Amino acid sequence: MASILDPPILTKVAKMKERVCWQHPMLMQRRIDQTRLILEDGRSDDREFSFLVIGDSGSGPHPDHHPQRRIAKQMLPHLQDCRFLLHTGDVVYQVGSSEQYPENFIKPYREWLVGGDRPERIAFDDMVFQFPFLAVPGNHDYYNLPTLYSILVQLTRPVRKLLGLNLNPNVGWHGSGIGDAYARAFLDYLKTLSDEDLDAHLERHYGPWGETTLGLRYQPGQFTRLPNRYYTFRYGGIDFFALDSSTFNDPALSPQRASNAAYRGRLLAQREAIQRQQQEVRDEAMHLQRTDPHAQERLDDLQAKIEQMEEVLLDIEKQVHPRPTTLVDTEQLLWLRDGLIASWQDKAVRGRILFFHHPPYVTETTKWGQGQTMAIRQNLRWVLDQVAAAVPEISAHRPSVNLVLNGHAHCFEYLKTEATGYADSHMNYLVCGGSGLSLRRQRPEGTMLYEPLGADPDGQMEFKLVAKSQLYKGLTGHKAERRRPYSFVRIDVTQDEMPKFIVTPHISERSHQNWEDYALDPLVLE
Repeated sequence: MASILDPPILTKVAKMKERVCWQHPMLMQRRIDQTRLILEDGRSDDREFSFLVIGDSGSGPHPDHHPQRRIAKQMLPHLQDCRFLLHTGDVVYQVGSSEQYPENFIKPYREWLVGGDRPERIAFDDMVFQFPFLAVPGNHDYYNLPTLYSILVQLTRPVRKLLGLNLNPNVGWHGSGIGDAYARAFLDYLKTLSDEDLDAHLERHYGPWGETTLGLRYQPGQFTRLPNRYYTFRYGGIDFFALDSSTFNDPALSPQRASNAAYRGRLLAQREAIQRQQQEVRDEAMHLQRTDPHAQERLDDLQAKIEQMEEVLLDIEKQVHPRPTTLVDTEQLLWLRDGLIASWQDKAVRGRILFFHHPPYVTETTKWGQGQTMAIRQNLRWVLDQVAAAVPEISAHRPSVNLVLNGHAHCFEYLKTEATGYADSHMNYLVCGGSGLSLRRQRPEGTMLYEPLGADPDGQMEFKLVAKSQLYKGLTGHKAERRRPYSFVRIDVTQDEMPKFIVTPHISERSHQNWEDYALDPLVLE
C-alpha cells in the first residue's frame, strides 16, 4: 500500500491559482503583479546585508532529541544582524498536513513569530512573522495521504508497541490537501474573500513597484504573506527568484527509452530490490531492544530509511508509467526567463539568486541520479540558455545567476558546474537541506558528476564532467558511531558592484547522544 500520493502537476498548478485568485479581474484592473514581493523593513536599499538559509526542516521533535529546534536555537543570535531567512522547501513533514504545523513548525520557530511566547495559541493559517521567513514549497508540502493508510496508522498507534511495531510513521489523519495547508500558512490566500473584502484587502496590502505595477507588501510584525507559490523580490540590488520546482520535475523520458524493455526491466528490478530493503528495515526495527541506549536514534534512522525509500519508489513509478506527454509548468519557466532578462537589463541590479527545492546538481546518494533531478537540470538549462541568448553580458566569467540555493537532499553541499555546454556552466550551487530531518550520505561513486555524450567509434559510451562537489556535510559512520551534522547557512553579501557572497555553514552535530556546535570556514563565492 502506498503511504504517500504525489498529485499531478496540472492539479497542483490549478489548485494554487484558485487559492490566490490568479489574474482575477480586480487584481488585473489594479495592475497587480502577483509574483512581486516588496520586503518593507526600511533597509532593503542597503547594499551590504546578510541572510540565513535552511531547508528540509519540518520534522518535529524526536523522543529524545530535536534537531530542528537545535538548529533554530543556533540561528537566534544571527537574527540581530541578518535581514531575512530563506527556506528551500519541505516545511512540514511527512505530508505537509495542517495538523502537524504546531509541532513541526510553529513551536520550533516560535521566536520568528508574533506571539511566539505562547506558540500553542498560534493557528497555522494565522501566522505573522516578526523576522522575515521567505519559503518555497517542497514536494512534501504537496503530498496527499491515502485515506485507508492514514486510518490504519492512527488506529494501530496505541497498540504498536504491544504488537512489536517499533516504527511510527510521521503522519496524522490527512495530507496537505494538494498544498492547501502550505498556501493557507504562507500565501496571500484570497479565495475566501468576498469582492468587497478583496477590494479592501488589495487597497491595504499592495503597493507600488516601479512605475506601472503593484506588488504585495511584506511588513514584518504586521502582514507577512507571500504573493504566490513562485515570486521575486529585490534586496540590496540583488534580485531573488523563488520557484516552485514541484511543478517542473516530472522525469522526461525519450520515446525510445520509455519503450525500451531492458530499461523498464531495470526499473522494475530496482523497485523490487527497494521493496525488499524496506521489509528488511521493518524486520530490524521489530527486533531492536528498547533497553539499548542507542535504540531510539536507530529507530529514527530506520523510519527515515523507510520514508527515503518511499520517495525513490515514487520517482521509479513516474518512469515506469510515464505520462504520454511530460507535464511541465511552462508558465513559471517563461516567467523566470523573462524575469532574469529584465533583471539583467535593469542597471539597479548587481546580482541574481535563485532558490527552489529540487537541486539540479547534487551528490547525495539518493538524489544525484533521480529522474526528477535530471528533469530540473534540463528545465533550468532551457531557461538559462534563452536568457544567455538575450543578454550579451553573460559569459563564462559572469554567469546568468550568481547563486542557486536548493534543498531536497538532506545534507549541506557546495557544488560548482564545469563547462557543461549550456548556460548553467561555471555556476555556484548550494544544497541547504540538512536543517532537521534525517541526514543522508554522499554517494560512494565520488564527488564528480558526469553526463553521457554518446558512443565513441568503438561503441563505448563517453561521458563529460559537468559538476564537482567542493564540500559535503551529511551522515557518516555506522550504528553507534554515526555522526549527524545538521546545518544552516549564513550568507553575507558585500557592497561591491560585482558582489561577493560569503557563505558560512553552521553545524550542529549529533554523535554518541551528544551535540557539538561549530562553524565551517567561510566560502567566498563570486
